[in-house]
Order: sequence, then structure tokens, then C-alpha cells
Amino acid sequence: MSKIVWAMLAAVVALSGCVVQEPPIVKGPLTARPQPQPVPVGNGGSIFQVASYRPLFEDRMPNQVGDTLTVTIQEKSTTSATEQVNESRKTAMSESITAGVQLPFIPGYLEKALGGTSLTANGGASLAGSGTNQVATSFVSSISVTVIEVLSNGNLVISGEKQVRINGDTESIRLSGVVNPRDIGADRTVSSLKVADARIEQQTKGNNRLYNEPGWLSKIFLSILPF
Repeated sequence: MSKIVWAMLAAVVALSGCVVQEPPIVKGPLTARPQPQPVPVGNGGSIFQVASYRPLFEDRMPNQVGDTLTVTIQEKSTTSATEQVNESRKTAMSESITAGVQLPFIPGYLEKALGGTSLTANGGASLAGSGTNQVATSFVSSISVTVIEVLSNGNLVISGEKQVRINGDTESIRLSGVVNPRDIGADRTVSSLKVADARIEQQTKGNNRLYNEPGWLSKIFLSILPF
């Protein structure tokens, strides 16, 4: 009996291993350290120092690895699909048997018995169906990201993560993509609509999430049920 119990437990563990969470869509590093910049060679005076020189009117926009900027997430999508099907088919057949005419595969006594008989058959089939599917999603937030690479054309590869924990529930937002420096505003912000190859995901973990999703055993049965 114990062997049967152990076999059942092993089967449950094997099936639970098949039910895993989906891998994150944001891959790669989520941050990067600033790279040291070469110090210009020159002689400094008593007031002016070449190594610590910063232009007075320069707008320090993100253009190097390690610089940060803010992405305003403004993702909205609406999908609507309508399908309607109307089909119909009708068939009719009429046959009659006349006495005195020899019919193949019918003996003479059946021919006399069925003489003057009329056979009529009618059939029809119809199909009507309609369906409507509407999906609307909205994701509005903001996240500060880090420049992790500067491409040869000047575009910035960005990536970042924000985690907020409130009363035991943790909300994580991850974002990665490519930004054109010209799309960055004066306040060092850019809209997610202008982020190329954008990967945005939001995930919540905690007690509230546990009540909203089925348990691991329910996931196993949902994954193996054929209907």
C-alpha cells in the first residue's frame, strides 16, 4: 500500500513540475554602472581646473552608459472582432413505382405489392451563429531606467526595474527598449510609445494575488484536461 502512495506522490510532484510560471519578457541587465570618462590633458590654473570643468549652460541629457531617464508608460489597446455565419441547405427527392414494369432486384410479388406507390423525401439543414469579442487594456505608470548601452547611431538601450511593497504585496514593473535621444524631453522623460523594441511587464506577488489565482493542484488539472 505504501508503494502506491509513494507512486501517487511522485506523479503529483512530476505534474507540479510541469506547471511553472512564464519566464519574464524583459531579459538582460536591468542597470549599468557609469563608465569612467577620459580626463582631458591640460594645465589647470588656480581657479580653472580641467578635470572638474563643467559647462555652465550645458543641458546634461542622458547620452552615456549609467545615465538615467524616466519613461512614462501610456499603453492602451483595444481589440474588437465580430463574426456571423448564416448557412442553409435544402434537398428533395420523389420516386414512384408503377405496376407492370419489371424493376431490377425486386421480385415479382413485391412489384405487384408496391405498384402505384410514391416515395417522397425532403431534407434541410440550416446553421446560424454569431460571436463578438472585445478586449480593452490600459497600463499607465512611470519608471526610471538606466542607459546600459549606447549604439553606434547614438540611440540608447535602456532597461530598469521598479519594486513597490505595500502591506506584504510586492508590485514589480520591468521595462527595456531602445530610445532615440531626440525623443527625450527637457525634463528627461520619454513616452513608452516612442520606445522601440519595448518590453514592459507588471507582476504582483502577495496575499491578494494568492486569492485571485488558482492553486498549483488546480493548475495541474487545468493543464491536463482535454476540454
